[in-house]
Formats: sequence, C-alpha cells, structure tokens
Amino acid sequence: MAAMLRAVMAIATVAAISAIAMGANYDVGGPAGSWDLATNYTQWVSGKAFRVGDTLTFKYASSHDVLEVSSAAYSSCTTSNPISTSTGGNTVVTLN
Repeated sequence: MAAMLRAVMAIATVAAISAIAMGANYDVGGPAGSWDLATNYTQWVSGKAFRVGDTLTFKYASSHDVLEVSSAAYSSCTTSNPISTSTGGNTVVTLN
C-alpha cells in the first residue's frame, strides 16, 4: 500500500511540474484572436499574468508583419532597426 501511495504521489508531482513548465498560450487581439487596430490592447492585457514559457500568438493579414524591437525603439515608436521580423500571418513568440 505504501509503495502504491508513493507511486501515485510521484505521478501527481510529475504532472504538476509538467503543467507549470508548459506555460499558457495567448492569442493576441480581438475575440477571434486576430491582431487588429480596433482592439483595445490595454484592456486585453488587463487581468493576464504573463510568465516565462508563455506564448503569444499574433494572427494577422499576410500583407503585414510583426517586428521585435528594443525597449528604447518601442518607447520612441521607431521600427527602422528591428531585432527580428516575422511574416506570414501567424507568429508565435515564447516569453523568455
């Protein structure tokens, strides 16, 4: 009986750690998860607690792109020297 209890506890511990390590997935934007100019992103982000390992999915028209910029470039609204550029309409960013 004690061995079975230890086995059950070990399985429960592994399951709990796996769930924490996987992170949450967030579709950024409107109700359908689309990235658009009509969405209030301040409102969208409220109540969310992002953590390392979470992913943000940006869905957008293929004629657009997603740029990763530095904090300084973001603050000054400068996109001339992005860290990375993603295209294709479906970009997934993992938070580090």
